[in-house]
Amino acid sequence: MFQEIDWSRAWYASVRDAASRIDLSQPSVVRPFCEQADALALVNHAGQPLRFVPQAALPEGTAYEEFIGATGQVPTRDNLHDFFNGLVWLTFPLIKRQLNALQAAQIALDGVGKSRGPARDAATIYDENSALLVVRDDAEGAALVDALRNHRWREAFVQCAPMFGRDAEVWLFGHALMEKLVAPYKAITAHTRVVRAGDDYWAQDDAGRRAWLDSAEAARLAGEGLAKGGFTPVPVLGIPGWWPQQDDAFYADDTVFRPKRKPA
Repeated sequence: MFQEIDWSRAWYASVRDAASRIDLSQPSVVRPFCEQADALALVNHAGQPLRFVPQAALPEGTAYEEFIGATGQVPTRDNLHDFFNGLVWLTFPLIKRQLNALQAAQIALDGVGKSRGPARDAATIYDENSALLVVRDDAEGAALVDALRNHRWREAFVQCAPMFGRDAEVWLFGHALMEKLVAPYKAITAHTRVVRAGDDYWAQDDAGRRAWLDSAEAARLAGEGLAKGGFTPVPVLGIPGWWPQQDDAFYADDTVFRPKRKPA
């Protein structure tokens, strides 16, 4: 199962370091995830130590998010989906903790019904399928974001390609998104959150940037909450350097690189 993952792919850069510390020779990922969570002193939003437990530990009728918020225990199956979820917990623990706090608070308010409601829906989209686009907080960064939000794909990915790695970078967060990219296909699209960063971010190494992003985005979630409309769709394989055949024909495919819908 885990041998299917190509760790050389650019989209796994965000969790590659965490993955390198997991002993996949063990019969289950639960124990090595617990060991790493303990080493990092991770806690849930209530201050309880974060622990990974087998899926069977989740009581019947209890919502997954509610259980994590109440116990600090993360039900985990030995599959790719939950493997990537564990890696994201080890990589961006503050964001994951704040997302869980939002989800648990919403469940406490509304209960567990057939519909999640807009707040839980937005948190679930973030948790499962998001990417974080960090751009330098200047006019060029703002122009790149405007091009993406208005689906001017050639401007964003071809004309602005030199910005990626220098003034813009994408960190994958959603674990379902990472799972889909084990077998990549052109139409995979991330719900993308834009994070503007000053020179203090760009002066750091990868570990420093990851920690900065985790702290800054968690604080933003705590302060602003989360709206479903706060995402920008980005076809992941269109990101400059993330796929080998990024020629004119590639970006001309309007079934993937769709024009912006006009207001009704």
